[in-house]
Amino acid sequence: MLEKYTFQSFYGNISITMELKLRRKIETVLEKYYETDQGKILLVDGARQTGKSYIIRETAKKAFKNYIEINLFEDKHGSQLFSTVDTVEKFNLTVSLFTGNISDDEAKDTLIFLDEIQEYPQLLPLLKFINQKGRYRYICSGSALGVELSKTSSIPMGSISVVRLYPLDFEEYLWAVGVGDDVLSFLKQSFEERKSLEINLHDFFINHLRMYLAIGGLPEPLKRHLEGMDIAGIRTLQMEIRGFYAADCAKYDSEHRLQIMRVYNMLPSFMEQKKKRVVYKKINPKSARSDRYAEEFDYLISSGVALGVDAVSNPVFPLSASVTKNLIKLYLNDVGLLSSVLFGTNINAIIEDVRSINLGSLYETFVAMELSAHNHPLFYYDNRDKGEVDYLINDYDSLSVLPIEVKSGRDYQIHSSLRKMVGDNEYAIGEGVVLSNSPDVKVVGNIQYLPIYYAMFL
Repeated sequence: MLEKYTFQSFYGNISITMELKLRRKIETVLEKYYETDQGKILLVDGARQTGKSYIIRETAKKAFKNYIEINLFEDKHGSQLFSTVDTVEKFNLTVSLFTGNISDDEAKDTLIFLDEIQEYPQLLPLLKFINQKGRYRYICSGSALGVELSKTSSIPMGSISVVRLYPLDFEEYLWAVGVGDDVLSFLKQSFEERKSLEINLHDFFINHLRMYLAIGGLPEPLKRHLEGMDIAGIRTLQMEIRGFYAADCAKYDSEHRLQIMRVYNMLPSFMEQKKKRVVYKKINPKSARSDRYAEEFDYLISSGVALGVDAVSNPVFPLSASVTKNLIKLYLNDVGLLSSVLFGTNINAIIEDVRSINLGSLYETFVAMELSAHNHPLFYYDNRDKGEVDYLINDYDSLSVLPIEVKSGRDYQIHSSLRKMVGDNEYAIGEGVVLSNSPDVKVVGNIQYLPIYYAMFL
């Protein structure tokens, strides 16, 4: 159904007629899976409220004649039909309660969506055999599925393929607010050619970025924003989502769940510190050793509610070979959740870029979201003698490391640690990147200065 929406842009109110659906990049992954039988079942992983069920439902209905959705969360808290299913035979029998009398010919064009499969972990080892012997195609999704997969060692190799869905990245956000592909293609070309945008176009993207910092990329708050909900309503939704995440933490085993909830609730305070790393003494003054919290951190990262950034003191390719385990940063999975905690309903500091307010944690969270959405493992540089750099990513083309510094203020050319790192012959790093609000694209020595919105093309 087409509906009329009025978007409040930075240049006035714009009324457009559109079907309010959020376009996601994962759609191409799902469509390819539907079109080809790879002998694996696809599992879509991710934190709650990232839009997994919605995007699977919308794409599957277009691809298959018959679509059957089985919500295992509802089953577990209702009829519990799958509670005793531990063999393929029992599984097929239980599924037949939902499929009815579908013929063999129709079965070939039938997709069964097992939603919230983490509610019944005993189904995960069965997936390979279900796929081999079943009449139907299957797809699964789960919240905190990464936690269950890490604990389930009996899943046959090659039986599943896992893809993680994050909140909308900035490009997906721009699609949602009506920025066309031709504009984004021009923006990408400008990035590839390392060109500055004209100031009006730069302001356009910076202003949208600031609104993204305030609203975030979780689908429900974003949709409500586009429909005209005020910031108070948006913040109520975001508070509820943080409550969902905390409730999921409480479902973990009794030994760790209270500590997990405490760490999760402390993440905004860690991110407001100068170094932004987790401070173990603040979690529990009597237990300040990093190894005491390994399981808590693993849960938060595996469940998708936090983005983990590992410290590296020796920035050489590949970065995973030199991780310092006792230093870690944890960012909230969505910048809108962070801004709701830090600024509440007063978003003027974000939208108007008030000079006295430090937005560093929001900008760093934005970049963490972008890099994660583009499948970059997250690292940062921490060296006692040479300082700290916000992010490091593997550059597989040059088999080296790309350091990235994020600047929210006007002193974006002050970054002594980055200069030392790039100038150190021991590391063999060809160039570094500084992301900031400045419209100017320039190269000074071996440091590239880029506008912050170009992070979506790194």
